[in-house]
Amino acid sequence: MNGWLLCFLVAALVLPPVPFAFGDSGAHPSLAIAAVGVGVAALRFDEWRPRMGGAGVAMLLYAAAIAASVGMALVDSPPRVAAGSAMRVALFGISVFVFFYAAYGPGAEGVDEMRFTRVLFWAAVASAVFACVDFSFQFAPPAGYGRQFLWLTSGVYRRAQGVFYEASTLGNVCAFFLTMIAVELARPRRLIARGWLLVGGAAIAAALVLSYSRSSLGNFAVAMAALVYLRRGRIRWGLVAIVVGGAIAVTLAVFPVFGKVYWERVFGSFRYFAEAPNAILSGRLSSWSYLLGFLADHPLYWVLGVGYKTLAYSGFVGRKVIADNAYLSALVETGVVGLAAMLGLCAAILKAARRAAESEDARASFFGTWMFCFWCGEMAQMLSGDLLTFWRVLPVYFWVLGRAVRER
Repeated sequence: MNGWLLCFLVAALVLPPVPFAFGDSGAHPSLAIAAVGVGVAALRFDEWRPRMGGAGVAMLLYAAAIAASVGMALVDSPPRVAAGSAMRVALFGISVFVFFYAAYGPGAEGVDEMRFTRVLFWAAVASAVFACVDFSFQFAPPAGYGRQFLWLTSGVYRRAQGVFYEASTLGNVCAFFLTMIAVELARPRRLIARGWLLVGGAAIAAALVLSYSRSSLGNFAVAMAALVYLRRGRIRWGLVAIVVGGAIAVTLAVFPVFGKVYWERVFGSFRYFAEAPNAILSGRLSSWSYLLGFLADHPLYWVLGVGYKTLAYSGFVGRKVIADNAYLSALVETGVVGLAAMLGLCAAILKAARRAAESEDARASFFGTWMFCFWCGEMAQMLSGDLLTFWRVLPVYFWVLGRAVRER
């Protein structure tokens, strides 16, 4: 009876949105599968376990904080924007539901989580391969998409986004599965053969490069630092180097101009950051300064916020602003209460994952290590993006957390 969950997670990774106007990017087929899952959970209500850990409590508190801020959206923004705010709260609720289903609900028992993980890995590989092909042929997006382009001497290209709304989501999910591969290579027993890990990892890493997302690359770097901290002396760095080197070789061989520009951009970010930080951060410093100026002029909103996910749509703060910083966005949109709830959620995830990583149970240790390392990188990447709104990939992350909590 857990088939719906696997179908939902795979659909979120490999299917594009349907090509008609709905929200920013069109309705997605996985929403229908999630609705089926809610029905299954209701029919199997007697299988839910009443106990709840700190991560679950923190999720509910954060969900309550962002839901409460919808009231401010109703006051400060047009009805259409307030409705969008409520919809985004509901989309985050899908991830919370997946976590509880996997950790404390019907999905907690009788599940072959290693089979789940293998299927999700291959779904991620398929999604990454499509993203690489999509970048090569520049397919027309099936629905709305983030307008992120590269201006090269050979022309203007849309950054690789695959089946997702924008490139950062692709880069984020690539970092997640690359972290899984590194954790797998540090384990004595693997659920996926080493050769397939290297082949699939090269495709995922190539998609990460083609997404042109420096923050996702930084996410993976921080995750690897966390893995070194947890698994000192057990990491097969030679194999990790093969995956990374293979991705670099693929991008340089198949996309020589792009590969050269990409790596110049990455290294140039460090070289010229002191001279032009706002330019290196793609104008984010200007947006951050503007939002902090708004809070300075309107101190009441430090407490109440202006409404969850309204900054980019309402113009209430003077103009439409994309914060590109999860922490600042939480402060402006949901106030100090929402920011505190988000920080509490991140701390609870790290605590739960770390405890699972130290478990003597091999499966709990695998899922806990994977989630702990990735979430360290996720928190770093949230400095340049509001990643908790990536509703299509967040359920996958929370499923892994749910299995770590369940297996502990």
